[in-house]
Parts: sequence; structure tokens; C-alpha cells
Amino acid sequence: MLTPSHIKTNLLSGLTVALALVPEAIAFALVAQVSPLTGLYAAVLVALITSSFGGRPGMISAAAGSLAVVMTALVVQHGAQYLFAAVVLMGVLQLLFAAFRLGRFIRMVPHPVMLGFVNGLALVIFVAQFGHFNNGGQWMAGAELWTMLAVVAVTVAVIYLTPRITKAVPSTLVGILLATAGCALLGVDTKTVGDLGSIAGGLPSFAIPDLPWNLETLRIVFPYALVLAGVGLIESLLTLTLIDEITDTRGQPNRECLALGAANVVTGFFGGMGGCALIGQSMINVNSGATGRLSGIVAALFLASFILVGSSWIEQIPLAALIGVMFVVCEKTFEWGTFRLFGKVPRADALVIVLVAGITLAFDLAVAVLVGVIVSALVFAWQHAKQIRVATSIDAQGWKVYELEGTLFFASVSGFQALFAPKDDPQDVVIEFRRARVADHSAIQAIDALAERYRGLGKRLHLRHLSPDCRELLERARDMIEVNLPEDPRYHVADDKLA
Repeated sequence: MLTPSHIKTNLLSGLTVALALVPEAIAFALVAQVSPLTGLYAAVLVALITSSFGGRPGMISAAAGSLAVVMTALVVQHGAQYLFAAVVLMGVLQLLFAAFRLGRFIRMVPHPVMLGFVNGLALVIFVAQFGHFNNGGQWMAGAELWTMLAVVAVTVAVIYLTPRITKAVPSTLVGILLATAGCALLGVDTKTVGDLGSIAGGLPSFAIPDLPWNLETLRIVFPYALVLAGVGLIESLLTLTLIDEITDTRGQPNRECLALGAANVVTGFFGGMGGCALIGQSMINVNSGATGRLSGIVAALFLASFILVGSSWIEQIPLAALIGVMFVVCEKTFEWGTFRLFGKVPRADALVIVLVAGITLAFDLAVAVLVGVIVSALVFAWQHAKQIRVATSIDAQGWKVYELEGTLFFASVSGFQALFAPKDDPQDVVIEFRRARVADHSAIQAIDALAERYRGLGKRLHLRHLSPDCRELLERARDMIEVNLPEDPRYHVADDKLA
């Protein structure tokens, strides 16, 4: 429901986000070796479309540094027109991802990976700010450096102190405005947004990328589009999950994928560099209390107005003020509680947190998340492999009964084989699967191999309470199965033979 308070909060938060987007969009465009307006157009279009139709109200998407670093090689080798084609294809791939409803799989990302992702991105944002202290390959020094640091410190102080005085206006907006006004009134000579490049321009116009539309172009563009689509989806869906946790609400991953794909297709045809969710700007928005669609739409419209009519004013904002804002974002984004977890959570989880954060900082977000998920899966498999166990007894007939418990799968088959002593067992042996689960083809093969060991010794093996899938897949042990349909469990086994 749109109340006056809700509208005011979203308008002010949207303005703050728009101001914070300007230097980021310009910087990312320069990283990708394209004009500042290419980054700004992407910020306007992606933010507008995803905020209007996406699955996570309150999340801000725009031109992103994680995408810019991938784009650089394509632009340097082939030019900006190939980049626009790659952005269009990137959007198409994301639309296909949404069409197959694959966004829900983001819920499978383990919590330690999420913590590593959040902390890694906070560090990436923090480190990225230091690039603004470099002028043409030379680091700032002397009065210039101290002036920048002073403006950063004042901005940070204002942002933290403002909520103690009033919460009627976003503290980040107050920090930016006071720092700008102070520098103007005192005649402080410091680096401004305009020093990054002019943001003056007109509305973006529709244009089909000017390049040959053939298989050779597709061969050049497709690998970049695939990587861009993957990085954009991962960063957006993980940011969505983070905001879900912060706001205690639930976003719609597939809808967000659909909106992001559509936004990138449109952006590619309008001369933008594409984009995805930005955790920094999203945190500014959410922390300001703006969790609806209006703030993102307002941010896009403000950004467009800066380009059209307000460039001369926006270019006067001290870059240090926006650096201060991003430093605060880093502090609020970083999960400081992570340090309290060390020594309390399993060492494997702590390793995953550090590993994902480190790879995110040193290499790439997509690689970091992929490595984190793989390591978590391997740890999970190793832990469950150790949980296969057995209890033995002798029944009234003198048969030895093995009561199996746990999950039998590829990682536990070695331990499963070691549980049995065919040479020492009596003539009749029972393996009871009532409290066990056979999970995959490796488990089926292990049961067949065990049956062959008993058969080779001339002993009779009885397999009880196997699921119908297991009975169908077993080969050498099929004649040893005892069928008791009312009591037999029913579950599926991961095996292509049943496909």
C-alpha cells in the first residue's frame, strides 16, 4: 500500500541510490573500455526493467563490475558492437534459464557459501574504492590525499550520526549532500564525479549492433555471452537470497531471471553494457527502508534526469563523498558475526566461508560460488560416507543378520564392503535394508559384487526390504532378493537404466 511515508522513503532512497550509481556505472564502463554513457544507459534500463517486473522488490540491478571485467577482452579485440551483441545474447540465455525454471536451484547454495559470497563482495567493493585514489597510474599524496580522506571521513561520520538525530531522511543522502555543500562553500579542491567523465547526453536510441550476422560472429560472441549470463544470474540470485534473509520475505528467483534477461536484451539494443544485481546499492536501498518497486524505478528515472538535464550539478559531487558511502556499505554488508562462528561450526564450513570470500576477491564471483558448492558437496558426501554402519545378530534359524543403517552411495561403497566377512559367516546370511537407502548405481554395483563374493563361497545371501528400483537394477544378486511388498520401502535410485 502506497502511503505518503512509503512514497517519501522510496523517493529519497531512489535519489540516494541514483547518486551512488553514477560513479560506479562510469567506472565499470571505463573498465570495459567503453564510453561512460554506455555504463549509464545500462544502469538506467536495467534498473528500470528489473525494478518494475523483477522478482525481488527493493533489489537494485545495473551495470556491474563483475560483468565489466569479462567484457574487456571482447571490446579490446573486436569492438563495442560485438559487446552489444553479446549483451543481447546474454539476455536471451537468461530468458531460457527462466523458461526452464532453474532459478529455484539457488536455494541449494549452502549457507557457508552465502556467507563467503557476502563477505567476498564486501571486500571487493572495499578494495575497488582505492582505485579512485589513483590518478593516471600515480597514487595521490600530500594535500590531495589528505583532502580526499577528510571528505571520506566526514561523509562516513555524518552517515553514522544522522540516524541518532533523525530517520526522516536517508543518512547516506544527508552525507552526500553535506559533503558536497561543504566542499562548495569552503572551496575545497578535490576529485569530483566529473573527473571520471562527462555524464551529459540524450536518451538512448534503438540500434541493431553493426556487425556481420553470421556463424563466425556467433563463435566470437557466444563464449562471452555464456559467461556473462552465468555471472549475472549467480550474483543476482545470491543477492536476492541475501535480501530475503534481511527482510524476512521471499523473492521469486525465476521471475527475477526473466526480468534480468529481458533487461539485458533491451539494453544491448539500446547501446548499454548490460548488468545484474548490485549488492552495494541494494544494501543502501534496503537499509533506507525501501523494500518496494518504487525506489528502483525512481533511481532509474533520477539517473536518466542526471544524464539529460542535471549533469553539471551531479559532476560537482566530490568523489570522496561517494567513496565514503561505499565504505559504509562494505561495513554493513560484511557479516561480522562470521568471526564468532569460527571454532563453533565444523572446520569444513569455516574453510568454505574463507575459500569463497578469497576466490571472490582474487578471481571471480561465479568461480568462487562454484568452488564453494563443489567443496560443500564433497564434504557432505564424505560425512555421509562415514555414517554407513551395521548391527549383527543370529536369528532363530541360525542365520546371521546384518541390520544395515545409513545411505549407500558412491562415497560409502568402500565402507559398505568392509562391513562384511563372507569367509567367517554361516551358510545363510541376511542383509536387512529396512533402515538403509540405496541411492545410486555405485550402490547397486556394490550389492552385486557382495552377492558374487558369497556365491563364490557357496553361501546363500538373502536381501530383504529393497525398493522396487533396486530389485529391477540388480543383476547378479537378483535371485537373492526376498520380496515382501507391504513392508518393502519405495524410493527411487539415481540410475540412467530406469530413464
